[in-house]
Amino acid sequence: MKKLIYILAISLLLLSPFLGESIISFKDIFDLSSTNNIIFWELRVPRVFLAFFVGTILALSGLVFQVIFKNELITPYTLGIASGTTLFTAISIVFIPLIPLYISSIFGSLITIFLLFIISKKLNSKKLLNSTNSMLLIGIALSYFYSSALMLLFFTSNLQESYSIVRFTLGSLDVVGFFPTIVLFFTALFLIIFLYKQKRDIELLLISNDLAFLKGLNINRSTLILLIFITICVGISIGFVGPIGFVGLVIPHIMKLIYKKSATQLFFPTLFFGGVFLVFCDLVARLIPTASTLPIGVITSFIGAIFFVYLLIRR
Repeated sequence: MKKLIYILAISLLLLSPFLGESIISFKDIFDLSSTNNIIFWELRVPRVFLAFFVGTILALSGLVFQVIFKNELITPYTLGIASGTTLFTAISIVFIPLIPLYISSIFGSLITIFLLFIISKKLNSKKLLNSTNSMLLIGIALSYFYSSALMLLFFTSNLQESYSIVRFTLGSLDVVGFFPTIVLFFTALFLIIFLYKQKRDIELLLISNDLAFLKGLNINRSTLILLIFITICVGISIGFVGPIGFVGLVIPHIMKLIYKKSATQLFFPTLFFGGVFLVFCDLVARLIPTASTLPIGVITSFIGAIFFVYLLIRR
């Protein structure tokens, strides 16, 4: 059964560049005089690779966040990190258009994670909330604050800037060429290598914080390092494609249901099927007949919202 799933997933990856508003035949991709040749190599192939690498980053990030906070509903998106990156990217679009969006996106994600960490630590020291609840509630509060600030930006921006912000917030994989794909490839690669190097620390955190402390692990330091590195990777991906929600929620849970293994043994299935899931969502967005390509964030949010409600009922 699992082999069949992998075969279907690989088949989807191979077929996806050929499918879309126009179906491209195999012979067209080698015909240099054909328009389909340009569409295939300059638009669809980079888009499929980009979707795969972004899905990899988001799925792995969601898995590790759930381990750190021991809560199956926590992802970089439910903690408000996506809202923070969106706000700072919108500020860049309106006030500092010369700065690359991924720079402002990384800055916004780091600001958010430091606010989460500092405020939750303050609440924990006063025994007001446990760590997981405090982070989740602070994340929700920050999301509302960021959303309000974003609405203010809409009223201070012109029509073109407002349109750019809206398109960014919906998420989009519209790319020409391989530059964003290459950047996201190295981002995903560094994230995978980093997580495998931190595998022992993650295994200890997965069991319990008390055991990790007894084994000599500096819990606060390890948690902060994991959060910062993952947040930077998520910020880079959001800077290029916009906030694409729920991938980090849906894929880790499906992998746990299929494999029934601990999180550290799910790194490869999670990164692979996270990429495949986003490629599938992008294919659905391209196949739906609309005036323009449907933003991929609409598809992932539609699927993820239903799955989120299912998890709440199930738990």
